[in-house]
Amino acid sequence: MIGKLKGVVEAVDEESLILDVNGVGYVVSASARTLRALPAVGQPATLHIETQVREDAIRLFGFLSVAERDWFRLLQGVQGVGAKLALAILGALSSEALSAAIAHQDKAMMARAPGVGPKLAARLVLELKDKAPPFAGADLGAAIGAGEPGSKLTKAAEDAALALVGLGYARAQASLAVAKGLAALGPEAQTAALIRLGLKELAQ
Repeated sequence: MIGKLKGVVEAVDEESLILDVNGVGYVVSASARTLRALPAVGQPATLHIETQVREDAIRLFGFLSVAERDWFRLLQGVQGVGAKLALAILGALSSEALSAAIAHQDKAMMARAPGVGPKLAARLVLELKDKAPPFAGADLGAAIGAGEPGSKLTKAAEDAALALVGLGYARAQASLAVAKGLAALGPEAQTAALIRLGLKELAQ
């Protein structure tokens, strides 16, 4: 299986690109977001690859980040989501937006993706709530205004989030609840206080 390709962008269209790797042109399908972010034609690029083997074809799907590739895999675990729809979702929503939609159980945000109706949006946020990767600290801070972009959760906040996960809450939901508590109490907040506020937030 191919896990990564490093080469030169030879051509790009609406749904895929050709990556020239030592004279071999690989046709790689990608999301609209990835295709927009690619270097210009003739420039080098590295793509993380998901290989799908079917009876009649081998398809390569390319991603600029491991996070996007992981989301591609997770999305296809939901009934009714194939490779094409997973790419459409990733083209409409960033990894951070997907995490936020699932943490908030925000069906409306998920339904922004083309091809995702209300029923499928509800299924996506429900089935992925315990599988979605947690927010990074910087993403949480930016999402709720807890600090300047690039800020990290404190050690006490990380411990509080782990405690909530231990109580059975989804990782993304626990991290978001603690980050809101941190925004309210400030960076000196202790673990116990953050757990209390986190539980209060999750109970709403």
